Amino acid sequence: MRKTIEQFKQMRESEDNVEFKKGEQGNVSYNGGNKVDAKDRRKCILGYVTALCNMKGGDLVIGMHDKHPHKVIGTKQSENAIGQLEGEIYKDTGIKTDVYELFEDGKRVLIINVPSRPAGRVFKFEDVPLMRVGEELRPMSDEVYLSIIQEQEPDFSEQYCDNVTLDDLDPTAIKVLKEKYALKQHNPAFNSLSDEQALSDLHLIHMGKVTNAALILVGKEEVLKNKFPQAQISLEYRSNESNIHFDNREYFTAPYYLMVDDLWKKINARNGYIPVRNGMYKSYDIPLFNEDVIREAINNAVAHRDYRITSETVIKQYPTKMIVTNSGGLPHGVTIENILYAPSTPRNRLLADVLSKTGLVERSGQGVDQIYLNTISEGKPIPDYSQTDAFCVTLILSSQIEDMAFSQYIMGIQESLPENNKLSVYEVLTLNSIRLSKDRSGLDKAIVSKLLKDGIIEQRGKTSGTYYILGKDYYEMAGKMGEYSKISDWNESQALSIMTSFLNKHGKAKMGEFVELFSGHLSRKQIRIIVEKLVDLEMLTYKGEKNMRYYFLGKKYKESVELLDKALTIGLNEIKKQGKGQ
Repeated sequence: MRKTIEQFKQMRESEDNVEFKKGEQGNVSYNGGNKVDAKDRRKCILGYVTALCNMKGGDLVIGMHDKHPHKVIGTKQSENAIGQLEGEIYKDTGIKTDVYELFEDGKRVLIINVPSRPAGRVFKFEDVPLMRVGEELRPMSDEVYLSIIQEQEPDFSEQYCDNVTLDDLDPTAIKVLKEKYALKQHNPAFNSLSDEQALSDLHLIHMGKVTNAALILVGKEEVLKNKFPQAQISLEYRSNESNIHFDNREYFTAPYYLMVDDLWKKINARNGYIPVRNGMYKSYDIPLFNEDVIREAINNAVAHRDYRITSETVIKQYPTKMIVTNSGGLPHGVTIENILYAPSTPRNRLLADVLSKTGLVERSGQGVDQIYLNTISEGKPIPDYSQTDAFCVTLILSSQIEDMAFSQYIMGIQESLPENNKLSVYEVLTLNSIRLSKDRSGLDKAIVSKLLKDGIIEQRGKTSGTYYILGKDYYEMAGKMGEYSKISDWNESQALSIMTSFLNKHGKAKMGEFVELFSGHLSRKQIRIIVEKLVDLEMLTYKGEKNMRYYFLGKKYKESVELLDKALTIGLNEIKKQGKGQ
């Protein structure tokens, strides 16, 4: 939360984790400049930002005297360039600061608000983890360093909420929770339990104590807004991606079981559908934003965000994409690269567990597999987590369909399979990789083997030239049967057609050029056998030996072309005669 100048005047550097610098002329070094001594180099903006972050966050204040009470001096530091400074700090440290200005009597003060490091994470300046000791910046001691990297994130959701009682929970929200649990668990008797017993069975309360998860999920709105204002969700709509300001913004502050359906209705009000029509194949509509995907993304944000950070979850909706951002990086052990494969480690285990048991998520865990499966199956780009960092998770979902035929292909396969044997997210990802590239190096061999066995993909090429393509149905749906025929294995007649086309254009060819011409379709040995046979038939001839041998069109081929020309000429003349006689 941003502070005022009056608040800063009364703060103590060590106690309040704030660092004051005069910097009247804007001369506070950004990265240590030309100073040789490491001790001097680290007394710079990047050094202080790193140390403050490591010590649970704080503020670097430029333009105020460092003696208490801190008098405003004014500074030219990063004048008219605070956005640039914020961007450079993030680029160089990975720390998302909030840089802003305050003014008193025309004098400008620059504030760099630094967030706390995530649990178990240490940041470094010039490969040295820094910490503040009094008014100095020192390399972090081994004891402190080890204590940080061995930290385990506490389950915020299972902690008890001070001064909150059962009377602070919303009966209507509890009713919804009970109904969803009874439906998901096929246990209608759960509805008849008292509210207290139901919440106790789900570990949301214990001996009259209310957990943070209970307040977030079923707390009365006014209590929730007072205790955890960061639990609200902001929905912004922009009609154009270039718009800086939103066209509409709404805040959702109700308990989650009362909020989530209303939130989806607001999103869906601006949703649309793309009709899929393709002759003999089944017609259907693809939503711009898939309900299951959006709900799962929101559920993940609520279950995994860091509630210790006082900023809400933000959803930005555009006509062609949606961005969901929540505070706190990915859970411990999860990275952008392994997000689909890493063991489930929810930051708020109790909250995630209740969402799972009541059917709001598929299971207690990451839940991203459903996001990937539905998105890719609709022919849309892969969900994008590339803007995620140590301080927040950002998911970008596109509404644009890249390949309608691929969507039809996957839909057709899924409909043909029994309910307990549908394509998994990993199989759909493999199919998408095959659609995009012939490179087989990253493909899972077991999945490829199964897809081949089921006739969903086809193998092409030989030995090192082996690659895979989607089944014939995909090319029919895409109207690319010519491409399918081109990448099918070729016989001698087809091979001769390709060779003669090349020779008619270039006059001659070496064996290596033929090999390159048929790369991925025929092996060198197969090509050599075909070439030798065509030489025996006098369709091809050659000059030179071994590596200097060149191949040309042969006598028999030229005679066949001349004969075909004559036949065509005779045929055309006959047609003309018949035309005159009619």
